[in-house]
Amino acid sequence: MSDHFAALSFETVAASEPDAQASLNAYYTELDDMFPSGFDPQEWMALTPEDTTEPHGCFVLARLAGETVGCGAVKTLEPGVAEIKRMWIHPDQRGRGLGRRLLADLEDRARAMGHHTVRLDTSTHLPVASAFYRSAGYREIPPYNDNPYAGQWFEKRLS
Repeated sequence: MSDHFAALSFETVAASEPDAQASLNAYYTELDDMFPSGFDPQEWMALTPEDTTEPHGCFVLARLAGETVGCGAVKTLEPGVAEIKRMWIHPDQRGRGLGRRLLADLEDRARAMGHHTVRLDTSTHLPVASAFYRSAGYREIPPYNDNPYAGQWFEKRLS
């Protein structure tokens, strides 16, 4: 592990925790700026408090040297199938491999919850995200939800 990652940790927290809310708000602001018609998190309630509480799922903060630099969640869709939601890395930390490490952590958590498959959706306005998920072994599938912001749906079998 490089020195850069020596101080990297992933912590399960309540989605209502202040650092979790700050990360989500930064994520929502970024989406609002990127999407042509903006982004309203109330338009598609992707997560409820129960969704990110065991045994249904979890909310994870990525911390680098104690500073929150990202977040993500695992949500059970059905027995054996989980969804990764709200994955975000602070723009100042992108391109350093943190997203890949966070995604691997979320997949490990889904596996530990007994899931064999993970799904996720993303917007066509986020081509970097689509390329990232493909490079991590996700394949595009037909829509599995009615998310009005999604234009691509992905799935990966966990080994």
